[in-house]
Amino acid sequence: MIYRHHIAPPRAYTRFSHDIIRHPRLSSDAVRLLTWQLSLPQGAREPLSRTAERANIGACAFTRAKRQLKEEGFVHERRVQGSGGHWATQQLVSNVPLSAAEAAKLLARMPVAGAAPDPVSPQVTPSPLIPAVGDPTPRLSDGHPKKYLAGNPSDQPPEPPVQPGPEPAVEAEPETDTPPEILSAATDLVTGFSRLSPALRHVPRPMHAELTRLTARWLEAGHPPSAVRIHILRGLPDDTTPVHRPGGLLRHLLRDVPPVTEPTPPRPAPDPLPPTPAAGPRLSARLTGAVECQGPHTQPMLFNPTTGETLCPRCVAGGHLADALGSARPAGATVIISRGVS
Repeated sequence: MIYRHHIAPPRAYTRFSHDIIRHPRLSSDAVRLLTWQLSLPQGAREPLSRTAERANIGACAFTRAKRQLKEEGFVHERRVQGSGGHWATQQLVSNVPLSAAEAAKLLARMPVAGAAPDPVSPQVTPSPLIPAVGDPTPRLSDGHPKKYLAGNPSDQPPEPPVQPGPEPAVEAEPETDTPPEILSAATDLVTGFSRLSPALRHVPRPMHAELTRLTARWLEAGHPPSAVRIHILRGLPDDTTPVHRPGGLLRHLLRDVPPVTEPTPPRPAPDPLPPTPAAGPRLSARLTGAVECQGPHTQPMLFNPTTGETLCPRCVAGGHLADALGSARPAGATVIISRGVS
């Protein structure tokens, strides 16, 4: 349950219709903007934007509230032109909804700032302007410009004939005494620079003549083509640094020609040494003269034979001697068994 208590203000109050305060399609910002405008004195000319600033209504909320008031007929605007050609905006705020025709009749009776109290004329003569300093000059009409950047050139006047002058001297290439075979070898060498490294693939073609002359100096000095290639490969960057000017790098590497170093005479080969017997596995003194037993051993078995036998005493004692001799033993032969070292 709610109770209400009203105390009539003794001064500074405004009477509003309940239709404004309870309007179903007006937001709180729109109602506050309308009631603030209706509470201003009769001669006040405060625009709606200034009222929104004083009421702490943001830009987006003001735009939305103004649109709602114009749709409901509480606010009307029009643009008029006053004296001197200046344009002004008239705003009409009412406490009851008005149609466009009713608002136009009321705005037609309102004076425009800077104009006479008469109704505004649709065509107002602009005020006189102060002319610029100096006399007016006519437009230039002395012909076409000398150069045309675009457009139809068919209507251009013929250009005056150019007087023939002395032909410019053509700079001749310096004559060299380099033999043709060296120049040919240098040309082939320069052409093959692009295959030495991917960094030298994009050498400008106009630089080939200069690089050929520099390479010919190396060949004339006695450097072989392989030495030139090795010198260029050593001058390339070792890391992944890109070479932006391969022609300039080749020019820098070939500019200075080093002297040819005399080849070092080969050293005489030393006298051949007598061949040494192949070194076998070193055996201890106890196993010197030992041979491998031919009996059925799981691993090799060494023993010292006395009369050239091939079976160790263990195999002879085990009866393997007869199997080893077999039928190869002549009739009546006597087997001599000797005990050796196993």
